[in-house]
Amino acid sequence: MQIKHFLLLGLLCAQSIFSYAQNQPASVSGLVRTEAGKALPAASITLGQTTFGAVSDASGRYHIGQVPAGNYLLIITSVGYAPHSKKISLKPGQQLVADFKLEGRVQEMETVNILGRTASQEVNRQAFNVTAIDASGLYNTTLDISGALDRVAGIRVRESGGVGSSFNLSLNGFSGNHVRYFIDGIPMDNFGSSFQINNIPINIADRVEVYKGVVPMWLGSDALGGAINIVTGNKFRNFIDASYSYGSFNTHRSVVNAAFTGKKGFTVQLNAFQNYSDNNYKVRIEAADIYTGAYAPAALLPRFHDTYHNETVVASVGVVGKKYADRLLIGLTAGRNYKEIQTGARMVSVFGGWHRRGNILMPTLKYKKENLLKGLDVTVNANYNLGEEQNIDTMNVRYDWYGNSKPSGANGERSRSLYKYKNNNGLATTMLNYRIDAKQSLALSNAFSTFNRTGSDALNPTIAEYEQPKKTNKNMLGLGYSVDIRNRWSATVFGKYISQFNVNGNNGGAGRNSMERLGYGLAATYFVRPDLQLKASYELTNRMPEAQEIFGDVENQEANPGLKPEKSDNFNLGFGYNFRLNESHTFALNANAIYRNASNFIYNRLNNNQSKLVADNREGVRTLGGDAELRYGYGSWLTAGVTATYQYLQNMQRYEPGFTGVSVVYKDQMPNIPYLYGNGDISVSLRNVGRKGNNLTIGYNLLYVHAFWLYWPSRGGQSVNDDKKVIPRQVNHDLNVVYSLHGGRYNIGLEARNLGNADLFDNFSLQKPGRAFYLNLRYFISSN
Repeated sequence: MQIKHFLLLGLLCAQSIFSYAQNQPASVSGLVRTEAGKALPAASITLGQTTFGAVSDASGRYHIGQVPAGNYLLIITSVGYAPHSKKISLKPGQQLVADFKLEGRVQEMETVNILGRTASQEVNRQAFNVTAIDASGLYNTTLDISGALDRVAGIRVRESGGVGSSFNLSLNGFSGNHVRYFIDGIPMDNFGSSFQINNIPINIADRVEVYKGVVPMWLGSDALGGAINIVTGNKFRNFIDASYSYGSFNTHRSVVNAAFTGKKGFTVQLNAFQNYSDNNYKVRIEAADIYTGAYAPAALLPRFHDTYHNETVVASVGVVGKKYADRLLIGLTAGRNYKEIQTGARMVSVFGGWHRRGNILMPTLKYKKENLLKGLDVTVNANYNLGEEQNIDTMNVRYDWYGNSKPSGANGERSRSLYKYKNNNGLATTMLNYRIDAKQSLALSNAFSTFNRTGSDALNPTIAEYEQPKKTNKNMLGLGYSVDIRNRWSATVFGKYISQFNVNGNNGGAGRNSMERLGYGLAATYFVRPDLQLKASYELTNRMPEAQEIFGDVENQEANPGLKPEKSDNFNLGFGYNFRLNESHTFALNANAIYRNASNFIYNRLNNNQSKLVADNREGVRTLGGDAELRYGYGSWLTAGVTATYQYLQNMQRYEPGFTGVSVVYKDQMPNIPYLYGNGDISVSLRNVGRKGNNLTIGYNLLYVHAFWLYWPSRGGQSVNDDKKVIPRQVNHDLNVVYSLHGGRYNIGLEARNLGNADLFDNFSLQKPGRAFYLNLRYFISSN
């Protein structure tokens, strides 16, 4: 039925496209540059005597849409530059391109009080508790998306090792599947292991938006604790951006982003990247020789079976800027990955042959049209992942940390297998937004996803479990109303209805169940002054168990088909204040307080033999906390910032299964979750070093994570030397130097990570890489 609904919607859209009258609003777009021809971000572009306007982005581009036909005065202003104006005449449906060069001025103009904002700054002004990262400032680094997110207040990315290792992102205490991921507003739930935030380079993004707690209805998700939206953008019509890096542990990374757009709107877009690493860094480990029994309590040994590589291409072809479509793209995402598995859930288990492979083959459709009908914007996205995964464990041996092995039965290293499977998951989303007037709008969204795991094992063809159906269909319908009084206040109220149907096995009703949940929320913001913003939001949110939690992942996640949906009341309060002491000293302060009260909270614990993780429900978890960020800038050459996060997750389950009386861990702090951490950074930019147009940037970043318990605080000893295990305090120092030549066309970057060569652990007993160095070369050219 859902497929029929989407087909019907497509037919209606097609009919509207070809029957739509020519009385369309017009648009104005273009590029703002300096006298020297460099892109000028944060310039303010307005149509005189109207509310229509825009702010140029980091590449200097701007767009003003939905403008009625008529004559206007186009006004461009930017701090430090002389204002410019131009008379324009717009015809119905016209897409006017107007580029400008602004002249710099030395004298101060006290009457100019307009401060332009970048796209990321505009996102931060929403009513939601959101932080946007401007990714362009990180293009000359070797960071992936997860590395950039790890520097945001409220976020902690926990990795189990080096490049390509498993990761768990915590956002204000909620982690794993509590947090949803999107790319250009499209859920990434079905992208597979070849396309995840810890193998996507930062260069693919224009900005990364972090929604904490309350998630906008238009994202179409059942996130419990927040969402990450990677916005790829379309800054340049014709460009090539290519980079290559090499560094420690034989690590190679390559990225190519390119686009071509013709005068008639035909466009081709390409994103391609690869990552490779031996991950043979040394770890400090208890080791025993498998033959002699010789024991070393703290041996320093290299990882010998941890190679990872992935290669991915995202290609699209279509049209932009047409009367029937602002964007209509047909694309294909293709990629593969290979991962050797060195350890289990702890480093005491070591493997030398077990590995996995995966690939993604996903056709995509993207359609967007503003004002398809008067005041109605339509966005439709669809994709279907045809990729497959394989778990390969065929060696009947046992390894030690010295790389020695000897025969060990006939059950492989963990569980002899050649299991190859497809998750066969698809997604279709539709977003309709109707502008009632200049201040009010209605939005309707629907997101439908399907999961169907099929597979077989050539080594174990008689295991019936592999042939049992594992299916999930989920649909989320959202409705919202928004009112926006520009630069004064705005509010959004919304509701979400979620339904899910699961099939696990052929045992009739016992393996089939359906779930339905209703949620709702409100987000509001008020500008006390143009530079002082207050925010508040609330949501009753629900999250359905994910397929990987219900069926397992055939590697380190054990299945739990009895999981219940979780529910949470999420409250956010916050403010943002931007101010200057004078023209040289600028400050930005943002702070947020959070309260979460979750029931049937899904969390990961170790299984009975502590070899795998298993998702389980807790009756209740309550979270109190907050995060803050302070940034400082001196002129155009010095920036510095500090973030701090504190979160207290409290167990509210009064009784434990199998025990009598009130649980000893009732109201205990939840274990194995960081609760106090922060970042600090400072960057110095020197212009015209060596010759005009060549810039040198030197940056430093500090990460601090306070020690936290692995198990319940009320159980075990009361010191780190007792039975209660602890993940030690982490202090990490990174340094980077970037030299840009020819106005940014050629870039050379040097990075040093973990300068102090500290033993770093995001998870108990799973050590991360030590000191490492990387060289990054990047070339960028645009014909805009």
